[in-house]
Amino acid sequence: MKIALAQINPTVGDFTGNLEKILDASRRASASGARLTVFPELCVCGYPPADLLDKPSFLARSVTAIEELTAATVKLTTAVLVGVALPAPAGSSKRAVNAAVLIDKGQVLLEQHKMLLPFYDVFDEQRYFEPATSQKVVELDGRRLAITICEDAWNDKNFWPQQLYPVDPVEAILRQSPEILLNISASPFWHGKLPVRERMLAAVAERHQIPVIFVNQVGGNDSLVFDGSSLAISADGKLLAQAASFAEDLVLVDAEMPGARPAVPQEAEDAETEAAYQALVLGTRDYVHKTGFKRALIGLSGGIDSALVAAIAVDALGAENVMGIGMPSRYSSTGSVEDSRILAENLGIRFAILAIEPMFHEFSETLAPLFAGLKADLTEENLQSRIRGVLLMALSNKFSSLVLTTGNKSEMAVGYCTLYGDMVGALAVIGDLVKTRVYALSRWVNRNGEVIPEAILTKAPSAELRPDQKDTDSLPPYDVLDPILEAYVERYETPAQIVAEYGFPAAIVEHIVRLVERTEYKRQQAAPVLKVTPKSFGMGRRFPIAARVQV
Repeated sequence: MKIALAQINPTVGDFTGNLEKILDASRRASASGARLTVFPELCVCGYPPADLLDKPSFLARSVTAIEELTAATVKLTTAVLVGVALPAPAGSSKRAVNAAVLIDKGQVLLEQHKMLLPFYDVFDEQRYFEPATSQKVVELDGRRLAITICEDAWNDKNFWPQQLYPVDPVEAILRQSPEILLNISASPFWHGKLPVRERMLAAVAERHQIPVIFVNQVGGNDSLVFDGSSLAISADGKLLAQAASFAEDLVLVDAEMPGARPAVPQEAEDAETEAAYQALVLGTRDYVHKTGFKRALIGLSGGIDSALVAAIAVDALGAENVMGIGMPSRYSSTGSVEDSRILAENLGIRFAILAIEPMFHEFSETLAPLFAGLKADLTEENLQSRIRGVLLMALSNKFSSLVLTTGNKSEMAVGYCTLYGDMVGALAVIGDLVKTRVYALSRWVNRNGEVIPEAILTKAPSAELRPDQKDTDSLPPYDVLDPILEAYVERYETPAQIVAEYGFPAAIVEHIVRLVERTEYKRQQAAPVLKVTPKSFGMGRRFPIAARVQV
């Protein structure tokens, strides 16, 4: 049986646009001889729909969309398998079900609901969906198909050290002797996930001697980025076909052919760096475009963070749609301004300078009566940053351009950022990259020649808000800070565990942990962060603001 893996980029709530993508791919697959075309989880309505699922009108539109799709595909030679949110059956405790619907020649052959509803990290499906209590194999042209939805394939006791759920839907449905296992997914990207996902699916295929077809959503929706990377794996656990990563794709495969090669081992670090960069480009592009904008603004400081964000923005939106703004103060070095200018020239973007010294002087004079007798401190440093924020937002309004913030995860973790200053903006592009990862991605940008000036890569990091300021005046070196943050924020290790693991002084570790805990209020006012690690700041990390955490 020829099966088409239809990897599309849906938009949440855009039923008309999503149906157009589904129909276009279905027609192309049918013309290519596919008997079945498989689409991602919730592709009809977009994923994740969140509280839109609480609106009866949203679920009603989902129902009519399936009716429209059924009518529009009646003459196609391919059946279509799509994901959609539908009203829950009468008597259910929730409003909706996460469903996979198989349509062929004007008939719905199967409506299978998702059994395992994830409730960790960015997922909150138990809030919205009624879980399935049973599964049923369906026949298409005499072939017995087992249909599962995303998490249903992620509870294999033979692969994972610990199961999250008491049942394994794959193991259960395979007792009905299907010939092909299908899994439709909306599986977000994070660093290191792609090879893990492939090994898991290959292990299922090989152990049960059944071909596995996995079709994943691609594209950015708010802070989440979906990589696609859809797979077809033969019954002997080898790769038959793989769709593109971070792009829409349509791949045809014969699920009953022997595999071409073994599943891919753990990817090399440079491949993971490239994947993270591509994820940020895709997430930025879709965030800007799906919110109805075309252009972006970036405050260029002459530092590594804003340089990397600018490079990502150009690859996402095109140089003609990106503008860099230099806003030097009395503490900005000549080198920083010149480095920003060279960066802008290398990227081909417009660059303008707005000196903030006159405004800083006026603000200082205005505040002088109230500040009389008080020493200069962080207030004056933050004032410079907030002036820059005001200017960027004025330009954003005037030119209908979204401001991309340039703070990294290390800064956001310890509060080394200014509310209503450098945190101003619509999207935190690199807010899930610790500083050392920022350097790694920047080096990758320069792999074929200098894009980011070498002077930016080699200068000591500085906010340049006071004379001769360096980040290390306030923080440990990043090769010390970042491992502490990754252990504490991403893996929830205790200070004692971090000290034992890395040998860092306990006083430093405990100080960093206190900084993380006391700046929660800043992070909850930050722009959405594009997620590229297993644990990012945002919807997948929920902590109280007013808390006294014991280190």
